[in-house]
Amino acid sequence: MDRHLNLIKTDYKDIEKRIFPRFPFSYLTFKGNEKSEAQVFEVKDISFLGMQLNLKNGGHSYITGHEIEGTVHWKGAVLKTIGVVKWVRGTRIGVSFNETIDFEDKVKKFLSVKNIIAGMRPVHSSGLDLEMPANLKYWLRADGPVELFIWQHADCELSKFQFILLDHFLEWEDGKGLRSGHIVSKEDNDTPLTFEDELMFQFDEMLNLNIVEMAQGVVREIPIDFLNQEVSDFLKTKIGL
Repeated sequence: MDRHLNLIKTDYKDIEKRIFPRFPFSYLTFKGNEKSEAQVFEVKDISFLGMQLNLKNGGHSYITGHEIEGTVHWKGAVLKTIGVVKWVRGTRIGVSFNETIDFEDKVKKFLSVKNIIAGMRPVHSSGLDLEMPANLKYWLRADGPVELFIWQHADCELSKFQFILLDHFLEWEDGKGLRSGHIVSKEDNDTPLTFEDELMFQFDEMLNLNIVEMAQGVVREIPIDFLNQEVSDFLKTKIGL
């Protein structure tokens, strides 16, 4: 079975696993306001509700239930954050944002399509020495919020694409059509030679039109030099543009 696509049967639901290549660094970072916490964390994931932080070097003193305040930087964009540490696993921290209308508006502005596109890069043509699966044709990355993977068959025909959109997921696969879901868990699956993420997804019973609409907003703004016209038209057709 393709290691990038596995189905796990449980008594309650079907959860599918995907393994993706992982970019080795991120421009999305967080620094706490506390003087004792001067380290800069990498923001592994972020959504409207919270974020997952990882400290690559050194240690930290955050504990579960601890209030955390600081600033998220993403190239030219800045988000002042206030939240609570929900869990700690070694160098990783899960943070839940404060649920106030004012702060929710700031997060939505920070994670706008404009900022996503400004932070996006075509990894497949970056010139970096990265190990990529042989059938992965295009890889667009906007650090934590959004990634787009486009795969091909052995005959070079496009076979599927996957959008990671905050804590959601949108996938089209040849013969299966368009499906949406949400991320259940995300773990590093590294080897000495590769950097990979193992993501577990639970698919929605019905297509989530809000996720489709978000994907449409991103695809409309992808620079023309990131994807050729044929691939861009393919994406737009499959998501209803």
